[in-house]
Amino acid sequence: MRVVVKVGSAVLTQDGYIALDRMRSLVDFLVELKKEHEVILVSSGAVAGGYTELKLDRTVLANKQALAAIGQPILMRKYAKKFSKYNILTAQVLVTSANLNTPADTQRIRATVETLLGNSVIPIVNENDATATEELELGDNDQLSAYIAKDMQADMLIILSDIDAYYDSDPRKNPDAKPLKVVQKIDASELQKEVTPNNVFATGGIVTKLKAAQYLLDENIDTFLASGFDLSDVRSYMLAGIHKGGTLFTCKG
Repeated sequence: MRVVVKVGSAVLTQDGYIALDRMRSLVDFLVELKKEHEVILVSSGAVAGGYTELKLDRTVLANKQALAAIGQPILMRKYAKKFSKYNILTAQVLVTSANLNTPADTQRIRATVETLLGNSVIPIVNENDATATEELELGDNDQLSAYIAKDMQADMLIILSDIDAYYDSDPRKNPDAKPLKVVQKIDASELQKEVTPNNVFATGGIVTKLKAAQYLLDENIDTFLASGFDLSDVRSYMLAGIHKGGTLFTCKG
């Protein structure tokens, strides 16, 4: 099975720095996942990585692009170092939305990713924020990860976030909100709500995750949403086949 794993800025950063313990836990999980599946990582965190070295005003688009340019190699070095302990090679794959909307570009990206996977390399995908503005202005990498899952012909997308599941109401406002374990249909009104990121470096929220899941539901590809702070739910589901927590979006009965 081919799996795309997306990890958000809220998970990878804390107090303006890269959260190394969480990154280490993520890498440990991906190494185990790789034993049974092909793994593609879509990682946020470039802007946050840049901010650790240069404190620019993140509300200015040009500054965010500069921070991404500084932070991307920092992020990749940290991933490479952690994966190297397991003798696993990583590769940086930078794309733009325009690439994924151009069939010829998409085919070339897929050929590259196929070659990397065929040689047991983990591709680490991110939007080329130094030149592309769509994700920095509008979206987070949730939609990008959905495009990658479809275009790279993956069987599943895993979204690891500060949101541990999809609830029947907003858990921040309703203490009795209940997590939904399996979702086969997303109400259209949910997709129209305002994007409400919880982290200073994040630009997404539950709405962008629902949009990503809906995009893949339409393509008959499953999405699993779980906590990136505590990986026990995703470990249980993916490594042991036990669905304890997190939400599975699926068309399958």
